[in-house]
Amino acid sequence: MSSTASFVALFVLGTVVSTASPGCRKSSATGMVRADGSSTVFPITEAVAEEFQKSHPGVKVTVGISGTGGGFQKFCAGETDLSDASRPIQPAEVEACAKAGVEYVELPVAYDGIAIVVHPKNDWAQHITVEELGRLWAPEAQGKVLRWSDVRTGWPDREIHLFGPGVDSGTYDYFTEATVGKEHSSRGDFTSSEDDNVLVQGIATDELALGFFGFAYYEENRDKLKLLPVDDGKPDNGDGPIAASLETIRNGTYQPLSRPLFVYAAARALERPEVTAFVEYYLTEGVPLVAEVGYVPLPERAYPLALQRVRERRTGSMFAGKGSQVGVTIDALLEREAAAAPR
Repeated sequence: MSSTASFVALFVLGTVVSTASPGCRKSSATGMVRADGSSTVFPITEAVAEEFQKSHPGVKVTVGISGTGGGFQKFCAGETDLSDASRPIQPAEVEACAKAGVEYVELPVAYDGIAIVVHPKNDWAQHITVEELGRLWAPEAQGKVLRWSDVRTGWPDREIHLFGPGVDSGTYDYFTEATVGKEHSSRGDFTSSEDDNVLVQGIATDELALGFFGFAYYEENRDKLKLLPVDDGKPDNGDGPIAASLETIRNGTYQPLSRPLFVYAAARALERPEVTAFVEYYLTEGVPLVAEVGYVPLPERAYPLALQRVRERRTGSMFAGKGSQVGVTIDALLEREAAAAPR
């Protein structure tokens, strides 16, 4: 089965699951829930944790930011209960978890786009192509593509300063797969950080900067940054450059820089009532918080089906553990699945 077809299996349209959540009233549950991982998913998990603890005062939820890769290292070592991820789990991480006996339930929780941004005083770049991004970030660009004029004829003969997430970031992995064509492969001479706020600050104070990070961080800082529309060169997404927005991410036209976001729950941790309560809250009462913190919710019918994965303890990756998959749109997968469902 292909990785896309495997992911489709998550959303079995004939399944009916109750969305009732244990978080509707004060709970007597106690304990601790430990989450870590993606800085992109962090704002969602943090918001859900804050609301969850109001109705579960005996449960403490901690949320760290180690990047998707760093989060999986802790997760597969049994140090955390939940791992936030801005890409699917990779083969090496699957192997590490298997060796440690860590089984997991993979849960898509939202949809996001990767914003390409520059300083507001940049008056020459109005948009950029996927091909240009690939030429700029490819490993062989290091030491060669150093000026704006190296990217596009007509742009100024001035230095270009690059900013991006660190190499433990799932956003970095997805971006390199989508633009360079190989996950975890890029030039190394760029300013990196696992904290997207550091990247925002760097770009906002450097007129020659260009960088990328999750769309929600652009939304929070749009007064400090300039967003570049991206042209994927494919007519099926419309003509010309398309700017990242909640709508273009939702309808799948902002390609190839849109992707699903995930939370991985350790099967062993789900044996603890406080962990199960938090995950179920995340997929029910926590869903409205996805939009509140600047992300795109999955189609409404997807959340009860994800909840069923938790309740049935369906372990493993819907992407066959192959990491980033470019061009996945939840709506398209649901439509394809509906057409293929037994009647």
